[in-house]
Amino acid sequence: MGFTRLRAYLVVGVLVVAAMVAVGIAVFRDSQGGTTAGSDCPAGTTPANLALPKEASQVKLRVLNGTKTPGLAEAVSDEFKDRGFVMQPAKDNKTKVAQVAVIQYGPKAIGAAQWIRAYFLGEAKPEYVPTRTTDVVDVVIGSKFQDLATFTEVNQSMAQIGTPSAPPGTCAIGA
Repeated sequence: MGFTRLRAYLVVGVLVVAAMVAVGIAVFRDSQGGTTAGSDCPAGTTPANLALPKEASQVKLRVLNGTKTPGLAEAVSDEFKDRGFVMQPAKDNKTKVAQVAVIQYGPKAIGAAQWIRAYFLGEAKPEYVPTRTTDVVDVVIGSKFQDLATFTEVNQSMAQIGTPSAPPGTCAIGA
């Protein structure tokens, strides 16, 4: 074996050892590990599901009519159902809403609520209710509502809205 070949093996060996050391340090010092279960949350915080649903059938919705227009909640509920969402019976809301919509959700549906906001092009007011124990998202249709967004508009709106963040008093369990 010539000196040149020995020197090449030595350089390659040193590079391999250096790469293994760098990978080892990166793995052991990794600080990106998120919490994945409710038991990993600090005491006094509520586990919050920030995961965006992969398909509409993973989202449970209830549409409420916050306007004076009769049958509006049923019509919007039918539109969501046609898009594959799991629908609860539509109802009238006690108070009227002067906005496009209000999206009410709890810790179990933060990611789902973010996705539903995109169907209103980000113009729906999100309303986090920390005491909610269900994963159903309530959509209160307001007087400024005109139409749900198309598939393409929803994707564009999601890009603008971004990913959900954990509300105060919660810890993320999905992302």
